[in-house]
Amino acid sequence: MSNATPGTDPLASNPLTRAVLEIDEYASGLGWDQPARLFALVDTARLRAEEPGLASQLGLDEGGEETASLTPIEQDELPSGAPLDEFLATIAWPDAVTGCALTVERQMLPPSAEGSVPKGLADTELAKWVAEHPDRQEVRMTVAVLRDGTRESALRLREKDSPTEVLTGARLVPGLAEALTATFATD
Repeated sequence: MSNATPGTDPLASNPLTRAVLEIDEYASGLGWDQPARLFALVDTARLRAEEPGLASQLGLDEGGEETASLTPIEQDELPSGAPLDEFLATIAWPDAVTGCALTVERQMLPPSAEGSVPKGLADTELAKWVAEHPDRQEVRMTVAVLRDGTRESALRLREKDSPTEVLTGARLVPGLAEALTATFATD
């Protein structure tokens, strides 16, 4: 894991890390208490070549970045009320999509609270219990995957809402990364 901001962290030279941090920054600008957002990740050079109108609309002029890069394209709003894992299981990406990313807010507890979790709670009861726990923290998770299985994540705590306090790492949110990777599975 590393503390990261675009342009200041050596890991940000990785196109997937840059895309995750770009999405995190975008989500941060929208504020907290936002719905989950889904993004297609497309190869910027391919987008410029195959969809010049869209590339221009997105501000990706030819004079832009010369190194390999990914462009996040926000998808339609996710359906409300549907469990995230069920929704993700319905997605199939076209070949032009190199990867995908999701940003979602959740509440989490520190490891020290694990021993006090009541046994046998249903998902809704557990969510309520966590929401009422005095040590809970709100976190925004941005997770991205590529078709080849490469992963990256960024975590931002609400109480430390600053670009210099964003944690990055490939293994921070493994369950969500696996669910996103499954959207590229072929039958």
